[in-house]
Amino acid sequence: MNNSSNDKLASAPLGSLMASMAIPSIVAQIINILYNIIDRIYIGHIPGAGARALTGVGVTFPIIVFISAFSAFAGAGGAPLSSIWLGKGDRKRAEQILGNSTFLLILFSAILMAVFYCFKTPMLYAFGASQNTIEYADSYISVYLIGTVFVELALGLNTYIIAQGRSATAMISVLIGAVLNIVLDPIFIFVLNMGVAGAAWATIISQAVSALWVTGFLMSKKAALKLKLGALKPDINIIKGICALGISTFTMRATESLISVVMNHGLLKYGGDLYVGSLTIMQSVMQFLSTPLAGFTQGVSPIISYSFGAGLFDRVRRTYRRMIGISGAFSFCAALLAMLFPAFFASWFTSDTELIGLVSEKMPLFMSGMLIFGVQMGIQPTFLALGQAKQSMFIAMLRKVFLLVPLALILPLFFGADGVYIAEPVSDIASALTASGMFLYSINKVLSKETLDNIN
Repeated sequence: MNNSSNDKLASAPLGSLMASMAIPSIVAQIINILYNIIDRIYIGHIPGAGARALTGVGVTFPIIVFISAFSAFAGAGGAPLSSIWLGKGDRKRAEQILGNSTFLLILFSAILMAVFYCFKTPMLYAFGASQNTIEYADSYISVYLIGTVFVELALGLNTYIIAQGRSATAMISVLIGAVLNIVLDPIFIFVLNMGVAGAAWATIISQAVSALWVTGFLMSKKAALKLKLGALKPDINIIKGICALGISTFTMRATESLISVVMNHGLLKYGGDLYVGSLTIMQSVMQFLSTPLAGFTQGVSPIISYSFGAGLFDRVRRTYRRMIGISGAFSFCAALLAMLFPAFFASWFTSDTELIGLVSEKMPLFMSGMLIFGVQMGIQPTFLALGQAKQSMFIAMLRKVFLLVPLALILPLFFGADGVYIAEPVSDIASALTASGMFLYSINKVLSKETLDNIN
């Protein structure tokens, strides 16, 4: 990339720029989520074992999310900083941040693979596996862990392509892997009769191809931020900055694992395997419907970061107002769609009539908090894009750690399995309202030269 791609972040017409940045990122996020969604759709239709296999793979969700959380730690923690430094005109510093993020991703990969291989069986039982589903859970995650480094690099480094204004290139990197995954899934699962292990092999092979594409681009002449071997040398000050900002996104992702563990355990205790399977489907639907929002905010955030680094505070205000407004409207419409047609979405994942019936009954309650949660999904990345680690961290912790986990433990004592489903909308609504008040109170102070000068 050349300076013109950087300049457009500060000077191009905002509406068309947001569209050009957001649309490829939205497409990339939707495609990316298909890795897991397509796996679950195929697995749920394995003859004679679909419901059990789907539940077993759902139990592995906490491990998969935790692995991806570390890619967000390094990627989402460093990419906004690199955009800010690009806005300040310091490309060398931005590339040092990229190099240190890559070092962290490789380090995380080695540690995560070793730890999960050592403790995967007791973890799977703790996460909600039963004697009926453990073989499927173990078969899937044993293969998936082999590709940990590919997952980390593909997801973590792709944010740096977006950070330099190349959303379309980032989309292609995800598209390549997703198309390959969609092609390989039915071959490995059904033709080669590999079952859930085949789905895992399809996923890691696809992620490996994506990782090669991303690293290849970042090391090419086309990249504005180049991945250089010399920049991989760890710099403690840069790593501190990445960690300070990345901890909020990491917490948002990692606590999904904790939430899945608590919810799976509660549903297994108060309802059984069928209820755990229903949660797998509903979380998949929520993930699918919220993914366009994640792509939208990820695509637009570099405009906020770069403009902030360049001191264009009015442009920052106009950008985040549009981002939050669009996020809120989309979330409301998506939630309403899921609440009105739950059986339609459930039928994607299973043909089991009992499971479809349970999802149809519980989905409207489970998804109701998403009617307003889009506002928070616009606010949290705004704080992140502005380099405000503490505010972003608090918002990330509020919904999941302070609200959802305690509620998912307490409410079932009074409402049984329904208490697990109720915990989701209560925490969504409470955290969205709190985040809105916090944002209105602090945003004017954040947008100041004094705050900008304090960004490391």
